[in-house]
Amino acid sequence: MTSAAQDENAPELRGFREVQRLAYACAEAVAGQLRSGVTEREAARMQRVWLRERGVRDWFHLPFAWFGDRTAFAGFKVPLQFFPTNRKLEPGMPFILDMAPVYKGFTADIGYSGCLGLNPLHDKLLADLEAHRELILREVRERRSLREIYEDVEHLMTAQGYANRHRAYPFGVIAHKVDRVAERRWSPQVFGFGTQSLKGLVSDAVHGHRDGWSPLWSPYRFSDHPPRPGLWAVEPHLGFRGTGAKFEEILVVTDSRDPEQSAFWLDDDLPHVRRWAEERVAA
Repeated sequence: MTSAAQDENAPELRGFREVQRLAYACAEAVAGQLRSGVTEREAARMQRVWLRERGVRDWFHLPFAWFGDRTAFAGFKVPLQFFPTNRKLEPGMPFILDMAPVYKGFTADIGYSGCLGLNPLHDKLLADLEAHRELILREVRERRSLREIYEDVEHLMTAQGYANRHRAYPFGVIAHKVDRVAERRWSPQVFGFGTQSLKGLVSDAVHGHRDGWSPLWSPYRFSDHPPRPGLWAVEPHLGFRGTGAKFEEILVVTDSRDPEQSAFWLDDDLPHVRRWAEERVAA
């Protein structure tokens, strides 16, 4: 994106912001309907239905839901374990809703952490995520390499007393690029991922490999380069003794020399950001 991205690409950014807000509205609506006994599969279905009723016909990936110790990816060894199960929600149990709809050709990928009732440990994890959002933005603006930023996020998690649970994702990614996709009435999925979006990610990977960058933000050598201009879905994920919490939202990176224009969160009016602001006021 160009140095004037925030102005010149305002219509495009509005498209991404619209679908991200739609996804978070879905997460809040579904979270409000969760009750004891609801399964992960039912929660994932609720997300799909809610979004389809509002015009979503394509996905970067279909909705996920994780309950209890699955929010910390306890025992996850293979990709199939990420898919929703018949795990039932219970009082005091944490949950994560994760969805990546494509709407009007724009993509979002969001993660929403909640809890059925009171859980002070979960509240603490959510509060401690704020420092990660600040660190990531600051170091992207400093043009540190993605690999270095990943390591600094992990060091912060360790200092806070947590385990890095995005290490459990494929390739250990904390983020990936998102782009526009061609609009279609219906797009098939492969293992829960939309083929149109996968084609775009693969294309980025091929071009990036040739030019020395990767669309995956990981702890490995292929991410040892400065942030690439574009939109990145970022998801730091904390874990502690069977409890996990994360946020996921879009970070915009440009080639501007102005620090504030060189990187910025697409939207600051999101549930986790509002929660932190309310906690500061209450304190």
